[in-house]
Amino acid sequence: MSSEPVPKPTTDDVHGPVADTIAAIGVRIREVRLARDLTLQALADATGLSPSMLSLVERGRASPSIGSLIVIANALKIPMSELIVDQVVDEEKLVTRASDRRVIETAGHVIRRLIKEDRARGISIALNEYAPHTGAAENPITHDGFEYGFVLEGKLTVEVDGVLHVMDVGDLISYSSRRPHRIWNHGDGHVRTLWINVEQA
Repeated sequence: MSSEPVPKPTTDDVHGPVADTIAAIGVRIREVRLARDLTLQALADATGLSPSMLSLVERGRASPSIGSLIVIANALKIPMSELIVDQVVDEEKLVTRASDRRVIETAGHVIRRLIKEDRARGISIALNEYAPHTGAAENPITHDGFEYGFVLEGKLTVEVDGVLHVMDVGDLISYSSRRPHRIWNHGDGHVRTLWINVEQA
């Protein structure tokens, strides 16, 4: 018999600041999960929670219990407080300051500087920095969405469906995130990219 915590009522039944907080927690979980190059299934395996429940939480459709937040935070290797503090959603904010950017280092030592996480429109924009001989994942990954990558500095290799694409400064690549993909800096110099992820239903 499963011991998985039962999700709270969906945010269809909750309004105002509480719904905003639930939505912001979901955004933060998804943001860190993607930065760690984890699929929903991988996070589910690490937490003992189902992928469907985690998907509801990330989309702000279910309120996670304190116990669920603890195991999710542990799996993501962050303090639980990082999921619930300073999480007011402000879709009307016109300017995002450089000082407001969250900085995350992935397991592969890629530095991800989140410029904008626009949950209402399903868009995430980040500056990614790859040290020599580092990459986003050891093996190709898949996840929901569509992504656009633009090389600002250096030379980046993007593998999509087993095909290697060598990207130079000024090059852009775009593909469905459901296609197996892997991003890597094989060179001796640093690489900087602008990466845009678009969430799909």
